[in-house]
Parts: sequence; structure tokens; C-alpha cells
Amino acid sequence: MAKYRVLRIINRLNLGGPTYNAAYLSRYLHPDFETILVSGMKDDSEASSEFIVQNLGITPVYIPDMKREIDLVKDRSAYRKIRDLIDEFKPHIVHTHAAKAGTLGRLAASRSKVPIVLHTFHGHVFHSYFNPIATRTFIQIERYLAKRSTRIIAISDIQKQELGIQHKICPSEKIEVIPLGFDLERFREDIPTKRELFRQKYALAADEVAVGIIGRLVAVKNHDLFIKAWKQVLEKSKTKKRAFIIGDGEDRTKIEEMARQAGIKFSGTENAGNGEDLVFTSWITNIDEALAGLDLVALTSLNEGTPVSLIEAQAAGKAIVTTNVGGIGNVVIPDRTALLSSSGDVDKFAKNLTQLIDDKELRIAFGAAGWENVQDKFHVNRLVKDMESLYRKLLTEKGFH
Repeated sequence: MAKYRVLRIINRLNLGGPTYNAAYLSRYLHPDFETILVSGMKDDSEASSEFIVQNLGITPVYIPDMKREIDLVKDRSAYRKIRDLIDEFKPHIVHTHAAKAGTLGRLAASRSKVPIVLHTFHGHVFHSYFNPIATRTFIQIERYLAKRSTRIIAISDIQKQELGIQHKICPSEKIEVIPLGFDLERFREDIPTKRELFRQKYALAADEVAVGIIGRLVAVKNHDLFIKAWKQVLEKSKTKKRAFIIGDGEDRTKIEEMARQAGIKFSGTENAGNGEDLVFTSWITNIDEALAGLDLVALTSLNEGTPVSLIEAQAAGKAIVTTNVGGIGNVVIPDRTALLSSSGDVDKFAKNLTQLIDDKELRIAFGAAGWENVQDKFHVNRLVKDMESLYRKLLTEKGFH
């Protein structure tokens, strides 16, 4: 019988690390903990990740008015709904994930005097998202909310340094580092079959190197850099190759136009295999199948917390080319699982891509080292164990035995 009640609140169920994190913790915590998962609504441009919670047997409580954009009327309505849930469920712990849930959830929990209030930063918006005035405002809001939090949870050592030292959200001793965790075994299963399915679908030749970049098509993901670098790779590398932009979002039309202006022949999934150099696949739910079919994974972000695509790529044994931003240094091993460059260096990024495309042995070596790097560090069992340990410690401090 459950002893402790946890109200877990997440912005929305879109594809990405926060959904997996919240879902796994809701499903796999010790039976001592009874969890209700609360979610807002995803943007229309985002792929739904409801299948993640459904496959785990979780039925979330949805708050339709809790959405990504700021809307004072809807935000107030969502806040009231959270207050009602707290009053009804009487949680010992309110644990919020990501910015909007963190704001509304912590305000409601503090007002309702919930014993333990936690917030996980899955990333932050303190650079590369908004203008300086807006950024300063968000920093002040997070400082205010941190004072009403029992602990802040960072998902990497680098993120803890950014929150505690660089942006002074709260004292560093108030920040716990608990990396994300995932079910990585599916990326190791039936690889030859999955690889054949993906490569047949896109008419990839046996000796054709497939490069993938996975994620939302939004400004912070910096697909502009990928397009510019891919143009250079096409000009310099003699190896047969094709790139895949996996994902969708508000910048798709802009990215397609940039590819068109660069003279890169591209297509969508429906007409792939006609000699194009780049394919826009939109979202792929079975990402383990896509990763099995790829040979190399790229990431060009301006800012990252802990990029799920790079964890999954290493689990699938794929080499990586990435920008060196945010928590990426805690996810990959430079020059062993990934080649890194600064977020503004197109030439270096293109050079790194070309090197791993042309050097098959190096690509394979990086891929093998990737699985060794992530198999324990980012496994779901470790995530659950670490979070349970923190919950129990804080409950003891609050006098719950």
C-alpha cells in the first residue's frame, strides 16, 4: 500500500526527454509512492508522445489550458485546476518538469503548503531563445520560484553550474544532479532487421552513408547550420551519402527554402529515393528503426540540456557530430564518441561531418564506444534509483518516516 503521494506535473506530452523522464518515474517508482501524472497540451506543430505513457499503462490527468505560450487567462485557469488537484490528492511531493509546469505547479504547491516541492530543469531559456529583456525577466521568475522549491534538479553537472553559478538561480547546494534515464535496450534489439526496413523505405544503397539530424524544427535547434555544412560536405566528400532531417515544426518551410537556395536537392518521405541529397521525414515514432538505418547522427543546437537524440544514437551504436553547447559535454565523449565544434563554426562542423562520412573504421569505433558510454549512465533503472533516494531523504528531513 502506498505511503507517499506524488503529484508529477509536466508541460505537455511532446516527443523528448521530459516526457520519458516523467513517464518512467510515474511508472517505475517503488510501490511506496503513489503517483498522479498531470500534463498540459502540446503545440499543434509537435508530435504527440501519448503512446509513451499509454504503453506504460499510465492515464494522465490533462489540463487543457496549460499550454506552452503565455496566456494570463488560461494560465490562471490551469493554476486553479492544479490547486484543486492538490487539495483533493494531498500530495507529500509535487514534482514539476519544464518551465510552464514549473511555474504554475510550484506556485500552487507553495500556496497549498505541500511539504516537498521539486522542479527538474530539462533545459533552460536563459540564452538563444528570447531577447535580453525577456531573458532577464525569466531569470528573475526562476529565482523567485527556486526560493519556493525544496530542491532544484539539474540533469547534468554542466547545467548545475549554469543554474547555480552562471545565472544564480539558487545556491549550488540546493541543486541535485540526476541525469535522465531511458529504456535503451530497444536500440540494441533486431538491428539488422530494423536497418533493412529503414534503408529499403528510403531506397538507400548498401554503400550509401546515411546522416540523420533528429528534433523539432525550431530556431534553437539551428538547422541553418546543418544546411550550410551539408552543402560543403556535398562539395567535398566523394562518398555516397544522404541526409535525413527527422522531425517537424514551425521552421520547416524556412529550412526547405534554405536548402533550395543552397542548391540541395531534397524531398519528403513520399518521393524519397529519386537521387535527392536530403530527405525531410517529419516525425518518426519508431526512432529505434531509424537509428538502426542511419550511420551517423548530427546535432546543431544553440542550447541543449541533455539531448535525448544523442543518448539514443550512442545506444544504437552511432557516431556523432555535434555543436558543443549546454549539457552535451556530459552526454558524449569528445573525440571518442563524437566530434564537437562551436555553434557558429560551419566550416568545422562540415569538416567533422566529412571526416566521419569518409572514414568508416573511425565511424564504427565511435559507435562502439557510444554504447559503452550510455548503457549504465543513462539507463532508466539508475534514474529511478536516484530519484527514489532523493525523495526518501527529503521525506525523512521533513519528518516522514
